[in-house]
Amino acid sequence: MQTNIRAWVAEMRDRFRDHPLRAPLYVIFTWYLVFWYAVTSRVPIGTNVYERDWDVLIVLDACRVDTLEAVAEEYEFIESVDSIRSVGSQSDEWMAKTFTERFRSQIARTHYVTANGHATQLFEQGELPPKNNTTPIDVSSWDLVDLDVFDDVTMVWQDHHDETYRVVLPRTMTDHAIQAGRANESDRLIVHYMQPHLPYIGQALDEGRPPTDLEMEGYNRLESNEANRSEVYDLYEDTLRLVLDDVAILLENLDADDVVITADHGEAFGEFAAYGHPEGFPHPVVKNVPWVRTSATDTGSRDPDLEISSGASVDVEEHLRDLGYR
Repeated sequence: MQTNIRAWVAEMRDRFRDHPLRAPLYVIFTWYLVFWYAVTSRVPIGTNVYERDWDVLIVLDACRVDTLEAVAEEYEFIESVDSIRSVGSQSDEWMAKTFTERFRSQIARTHYVTANGHATQLFEQGELPPKNNTTPIDVSSWDLVDLDVFDDVTMVWQDHHDETYRVVLPRTMTDHAIQAGRANESDRLIVHYMQPHLPYIGQALDEGRPPTDLEMEGYNRLESNEANRSEVYDLYEDTLRLVLDDVAILLENLDADDVVITADHGEAFGEFAAYGHPEGFPHPVVKNVPWVRTSATDTGSRDPDLEISSGASVDVEEHLRDLGYR
């Protein structure tokens, strides 16, 4: 058991000074997280993706089930949208509960291509949940595999963080995924796109302009009453369309009979007074994620150009700040 009493007391003191009405609720939440991770680090609640069959798993970060249903008719490769209950409500929680020793043999046959810097913090820096909240004690027991268990891992975010849009762009991920798929060196391929997660860049990229403050901050502006739900949600929905347009390209440049499109977690826009995807948050809008079955046929329509799609190199803390993590 680890104790963080001194840090927890200091943080609670700041909370009571800055937000005296909400601080008692935060105290309760931090103790809740102690018990949540004590239980779910040992017995995850939800469906591990390795319990299902697939050749290629396309992870759309922070994708809601209802939003995907709303745009599904625009994409021929989406015939129906089913759902599963994710093992996590935040990326690092999903990774820590997905890539476990129980599924070691399957992970050893997986190439993980990711735009998400939480993978570096988790596997290389050993930063396990809870990560965004200080708890007084930690009695969790994680069973995460080492990074070298994977057949291969491509940390795309490390050298391809776009300086204008402050995220790994979908086309960059698509190019890396095509390259990995055509190499055909692993039995399974996971492609972890960052969209439709913050920043909500769908409209900005389509219009060829830098993102606005609202597009960068999204649900945070909604929470602070600086924006209304419809305008924020529209930006989110267009960012989902942005990544689905690239998924369409990917599916035309891979050979795979069994492709699944899913998410690590959803996104809250005020439901149950929640915004974004808090860790340890069991609300269905965040925990329920899409499960769409399709297939892929390589038509050779795209030659991946990783030089053109390259971006800046950033450290993981800056990368995650740009994604809305403070």
